[in-house]
Amino acid sequence: MDVAETSQTIVEESNAAIIQERWTELQFTWGGKTYKLDVADSDRLFDLKTAIYNLTKVPNERQKILGFVKGKLPPDQSRISELPIVPTKKFTLIGTPEGDEIKDPAQLGSLPDVVNDLDVDFTENMVASNRYQHDARNIRKVQEATKNLQVNIIHPLREGKKLLVLDIDYTILDTKPLTSGSLPPAECARPGLHEFLEAIYPYYDICIWSQTSWIWLETKLVELGMVGAHRNYEISFVLDKTCMFTVFTERDNKPWTHSVKALQIIWNHFPQFNARNTIHVDDLSRNFALNPKEGLKISAFKNAHTPEAWADRELQKLSRYMVHIAGVNDFTMLSHKNWKNVVKHLPGP
Repeated sequence: MDVAETSQTIVEESNAAIIQERWTELQFTWGGKTYKLDVADSDRLFDLKTAIYNLTKVPNERQKILGFVKGKLPPDQSRISELPIVPTKKFTLIGTPEGDEIKDPAQLGSLPDVVNDLDVDFTENMVASNRYQHDARNIRKVQEATKNLQVNIIHPLREGKKLLVLDIDYTILDTKPLTSGSLPPAECARPGLHEFLEAIYPYYDICIWSQTSWIWLETKLVELGMVGAHRNYEISFVLDKTCMFTVFTERDNKPWTHSVKALQIIWNHFPQFNARNTIHVDDLSRNFALNPKEGLKISAFKNAHTPEAWADRELQKLSRYMVHIAGVNDFTMLSHKNWKNVVKHLPGP
């Protein structure tokens, strides 16, 4: 089976999972108007609130949902199929919508996590990862994200190249001083950023996937000289937070939610890429939840103004590793977990 057939099979299996879902039509009133929406059994209450937000622009934390279930509204991670929904399937929403103005992430307080003490390594918990991957809701979320994705190809993809999916926030730059303007963009970049991208570019097409919004991201990539500058590398395309979705599980026997970057969304759009030729570099292992074997964790880059940050050589090491494995036909045969140990045993540059 070739790559295209494999991708088609994955899509068909995912669609089959969607067809088997049971959907419920709900009605709610807000501001004197009536709205309708559909929810699937595998959805969480969080998904219902997100759908309400899409219709009304009332943020989740401001939503007061009255008459939806019998008794107190349960936690966001509760599945729709488990809720005691009132027989009429009608409810009332109270809440003030957010403004339509565009604000910088620094003002919104929606910066990506700078502290990753709640991170988790899914390569050490494949059982949890398998639950994520086979959850009907998550399969559907991947398909919805695939359908909604409109990729702007900045530079044409090249035949026969592997794919690097690269995080930006605290992976290749210190985001905090960049958004606040306390340091010039060039001084926020991780040392060796451009040299790293130039070194791996002969072997990999480059996708930037950020947890921030495209409006902010595009400007910062230009300021950093990664887009629109004359470099010996090109960024092929960029994905932002709209391509991510929230997943639900437990950690230490307590509910735990986080966002994920599902590589299948990219693979569905570009069937030349798959698990055999894609590597995802990020400072947060939890972003690998749906693709743990393709993830390579890099240490977070913070405090860009300090001597310790200036001495950072993480990207230099990473470029050696990625060039070293570029000739491997099937990345699924590799484990990126100990990539630094591999670099230690490579011949000197």
